[in-house]
Amino acid sequence: MSAGTAPLAPGVVYPQGHMETRMETKIDPDWMRFGVGTTLLAGSLLLLTGKRKAGLVVAAAGTAMAMLEQKELVSQWWNALPGYLDQAQRLLDQAATAVDELTDKRNKIMSLLGKR
Repeated sequence: MSAGTAPLAPGVVYPQGHMETRMETKIDPDWMRFGVGTTLLAGSLLLLTGKRKAGLVVAAAGTAMAMLEQKELVSQWWNALPGYLDQAQRLLDQAATAVDELTDKRNKIMSLLGKR
């Protein structure tokens, strides 16, 4: 070796099978997402061109495929749905009670003004 050169670093040793694993992940695209996106796009285009029935069927198929891909998320939403429905029912009950109270007050005011 000359004075200005340094020895090369030793080569990196990968565990056996490392390169095969790395190649598999690079080659495998996400076909389900590709299918869902394509189906939803086709359904949208059919809807935009005026073919409502076909567009709705294709869009529904794409939505079903998306739901199949996201089973855990759909399950979480399904389990949370009764809680949301209960909250909505409570809100509607409160609104109905407020409307009833306002109606009673209006009737009282109208009866007072009608007597004078």
